[in-house]
Amino acid sequence: MGNHFQLSAKILDLSDKVMFDIRPVFAEIDEIAQANTEKVLAAFQRHRVSDVCFAGTTGYGYNDKGRETLDLLFADIMGTPAALVRTGFVSGTHAITTALFASLSPGQTLLSVTGIPYDTLHGVIGINSNGGGSTDSLKGSLKDYGISYSQVDLTEDGTPDISAITDAVQRSGAQNSGEIGAILIQRSRGYSSRRAITVSEIGEICKAVRSINKNINIFVDNCYGEFTEIIEPGNAGADLMAGSLIKGPGGGIAPRGGYIAGREDLIEAAAYRQTAPGIGGECGATPEGYRQYYQGLFMAPHTVAQALKTAVFASRLLELCGYKTFPKYDDFRSDIVQVVEFNSPELLDRFCKGIQKASPVDSFAAPIPSDMPGYDYPVIMAAGAFNQGATIELSADGPLREPYNVYIQGGLTFESGKLGIMLAVDELIK
Repeated sequence: MGNHFQLSAKILDLSDKVMFDIRPVFAEIDEIAQANTEKVLAAFQRHRVSDVCFAGTTGYGYNDKGRETLDLLFADIMGTPAALVRTGFVSGTHAITTALFASLSPGQTLLSVTGIPYDTLHGVIGINSNGGGSTDSLKGSLKDYGISYSQVDLTEDGTPDISAITDAVQRSGAQNSGEIGAILIQRSRGYSSRRAITVSEIGEICKAVRSINKNINIFVDNCYGEFTEIIEPGNAGADLMAGSLIKGPGGGIAPRGGYIAGREDLIEAAAYRQTAPGIGGECGATPEGYRQYYQGLFMAPHTVAQALKTAVFASRLLELCGYKTFPKYDDFRSDIVQVVEFNSPELLDRFCKGIQKASPVDSFAAPIPSDMPGYDYPVIMAAGAFNQGATIELSADGPLREPYNVYIQGGLTFESGKLGIMLAVDELIK
């Protein structure tokens, strides 16, 4: 390796050891990427993708072949009957919110079975950070529409509590207990220390819920999880899932947007929420065209593999430097997120500054903790990304609260991701 960045001898030596240790893990990641690439390529051929699909439309966007074919591709790849892929979704939270409203009716209850959801969903649901009712519920939240909330926490070892889930479903509709309209499964860890939920575990939840009540909609927040396994939640029985195109399924190329995939009636309801009842998915132009979205989806299995390799490298390197990391480098992964516990706001700050300095874009900038929309505390975010906020590109962020964890995501190429992690760790040991 050339040493353009004047990395210390210690970091270079540690890097060599890490690369030796993680070779078997990389082989497993490559196998998953190969299987997912085959699945995506077959879908492109099956749905007869051509350059006509890349053309843009204006105005209402009627008869938009690019939009319609992209919907078919996502449905096929995500293992669902239908999908709604739209460039107008401003974030994963936007797509998730649309899906939740499609899954629920006033008077029903949303039951989260993976504990408290990610911070940006608290305002959507109308709860506080402890899962309780908020006295200042945001206008337009689920609570504002008469939809209540309940949750089942994970077990101590981070697995879904199937017994508690079935008990909650059985109590649904009883006195002082609202009828459960939808189950929420958050696949990734959010700003918590728990591990990601696997597709197999999602299947177990689906089976348990349906053994009691087949009418409850099962929704999966799929952010950060796409293409980390060979199958997706739709293959395991989920009714609906959603995610962001500036994460895994955009392959680092899609500039914005999100997707919802699932049952046809729920996709229609989501389209009505996204536009208007009676209009739904029949409208919505993308004047600049769709080439980046198709190309991003095609590249996604490979790009996600690069992000996973970067996370594995980071886990092992920081573990060797004495920090607590989770997952461990050789643990099974169902999302691209790597967590490191610093127990120090100064170390969190230094690491994030190191990631920013290692970025191809805005490397000269310094991230500082600040208030962010959807969060109740300051957050430091480092990401010198080609697409603003794209967490499939190398990024690191964390809330300014104990135990001062950093959450590492992305890496468009392993080579650049590896360098970024080495430079950030070098900042810690100077």
